[in-house]
Amino acid sequence: MTNGFRVGDDLGPAKIIHVHEPGLGLEAVLVIDNVACGPSIGGLRMAADVSTEECLRLARAMTLKNSAAGLAHGGGKSVLRGDPRMPRARKEQLIRAFAHALRNERDYIFGPDMGTDEACMAWVKDEIGHAVGLPAVLGGIPLDEIGATGWGLFHAAEVAARHLGLELYDARVVVQGFGAVGRHAARFLATRGAILVAASDSQGAIVDERGLDVAALAKLKNDGRPLSDSAEGRKVDRDAVIDVDCDIFIPAARPDIIRDDNVGRLRTKLVLEGANIPFTPGAEKFLHERGVLVLPDFIANAGGVICAAMEYSGLTQMAAFQAIEEKIRANVEAVLEAVKLRNVLPRDAAIALATERVRSAMATRRFGII
Repeated sequence: MTNGFRVGDDLGPAKIIHVHEPGLGLEAVLVIDNVACGPSIGGLRMAADVSTEECLRLARAMTLKNSAAGLAHGGGKSVLRGDPRMPRARKEQLIRAFAHALRNERDYIFGPDMGTDEACMAWVKDEIGHAVGLPAVLGGIPLDEIGATGWGLFHAAEVAARHLGLELYDARVVVQGFGAVGRHAARFLATRGAILVAASDSQGAIVDERGLDVAALAKLKNDGRPLSDSAEGRKVDRDAVIDVDCDIFIPAARPDIIRDDNVGRLRTKLVLEGANIPFTPGAEKFLHERGVLVLPDFIANAGGVICAAMEYSGLTQMAAFQAIEEKIRANVEAVLEAVKLRNVLPRDAAIALATERVRSAMATRRFGII
């Protein structure tokens, strides 16, 4: 069992496809978990250490995320093994080859994820015709550029903070993974007076309890430079952000960053899971028992896929932002009410909410297929 589900349960996966082209050095996996609600949407993740197990877990997270958000889409995910910083021509070759290999697979819609972006989705669109998170010139809504996921995390924070009696003004924020998700979440929270006190990227971290300049750090990242190039704050190891006292902790990088062996170092009141499956189940339980609210990934970080679904339906950026606000605020409220009434972990309440919707959709399908 991983993060609340068994691999191979009654919800899925419906299909696992391995793509291996030795001549190109292509190693990739697609997992279509459940399509009862409609064709699956899920990002293409590119990293040197991706695995089938990670893809399975992420695909299930997408099933739950899309269902909880009330989207007409199921859950899927794809991973491609390789360094996302490889030469652009080589990256394009691999992504196009992967998309071409899946040209007859109609139950999966590619989207951007860690290591991929709008340009990558344009290559996929050119190859097989179905992708979201496209550049604006192709009619897309560039969700990473506008901060769709960060916008959702901001609204999740507002609702959760009210339940906790936490003021966002002067709230201390730590972002673990200052990429497209983390930096936009920090930017939106800063509009409510929250203070970024620590941030990390793949190369290190910076800390300043008096507050960091979010806009300046975002410019660094937009210029392709590491946070360690900043003139602000003190430089520390990237994992040291776990030890920084804060009110809101936002993990926005890789899976299983917070585990049973390091969760005791975390000192916060609220966790907004910006990444997919960033905490182990044991870590979430540990924090819950100590009164820390952990909003699960597929509830808190659904802004990106909601935006992608709106794009796929031909709606505007403004409509996408309105949908993100409405859906995430309603889902956070529903989960927190269930936590209060049933005295359960937030993840358990969220899974119950999402799986009920998936099963209802499955009941409408011929033979109840996934």
